[in-house]
Amino acid sequence: MANIKANKKSIRQTAKRAASNRTVRTRLKSVIKELNAAPTKEKGSLVASTLDKAVKKGVIHRNKANRLKAAIAKALAKK
Repeated sequence: MANIKANKKSIRQTAKRAASNRTVRTRLKSVIKELNAAPTKEKGSLVASTLDKAVKKGVIHRNKANRLKAAIAKALAKK
């Protein structure tokens, strides 16, 4: 455990951020699973929106979100 006051605060902040990021990632994974189960255009746009929100919050990188959205669009275009 940290002895310095600033380090204790840093530990608290990190735990809080990690919890917030975990909820966003979990939501993202569940939305993607729903899309894979029954792919529709509406679910595709929901996934894209969720990815954009995750990028905005800094949870995932912008390029990863773009790569996933492109893959989703490609899969939906096939069907």
